[in-house]
Amino acid sequence: MDLTLKNLIKAEEKASELFDQIQTRGLICPNKTEKDLNQEIFDLAFELFGIKKYWHKRIVRAGENTLYPYKENPKNLMIKDNDILFLDFGPIFEQWEADYGRTYVLGEDPLKLKLKKDIELAWFECRDYFKKQKSITGAQLFSYAEEIARKYNWEFGGEIAGHLIGQYPHEKLDNEDKTNYVHPENKVDMFASGKNGLKREWILEIHFVDRNRKIGGFFEQLLR
Repeated sequence: MDLTLKNLIKAEEKASELFDQIQTRGLICPNKTEKDLNQEIFDLAFELFGIKKYWHKRIVRAGENTLYPYKENPKNLMIKDNDILFLDFGPIFEQWEADYGRTYVLGEDPLKLKLKKDIELAWFECRDYFKKQKSITGAQLFSYAEEIARKYNWEFGGEIAGHLIGQYPHEKLDNEDKTNYVHPENKVDMFASGKNGLKREWILEIHFVDRNRKIGGFFEQLLR
């Protein structure tokens, strides 16, 4: 295992610990806004790891806001009883980036619980498919993610199904270079080396939605 991947795994392990503490401390609960929970998580990350730096905007989305992909900035909603919500955070640990996303369900709504379960199962199906390939473009993996969404009777809600990750700052994503994304227009082999000649590492993200019921779910982590 190369040094880059080792450092990315360490960063993700810390992100996972942060998410575990979010649940342990009962931060995910009704009657607070998405913005309030976002700030509480920011404060917790500083308490646990001394970090205040994130490589992308911090996302807390609840209720109908779970339909929106990353680039949108919907209105700040109140988290309600029996709600579904997801977190998407990109903390930087010692200059190494993590990108971690999870879905949570308040209450026992069977459809919301099914969505939470399905996106996690789908993530691992896509991961396993990717690992079996010797060559695959971002467009091909995105297409497979859409296929898996249909298999589980959901719609794929994201404009991408992942992106590059690395040492901060990695190859800039804001330039909209589609070869940096698991995107329908990325015709480059994901196993190809980066501009520096080194192996590239990827994040895989799964976002399923049901637009009629106005719910969505999200699961994201290092593709390995």
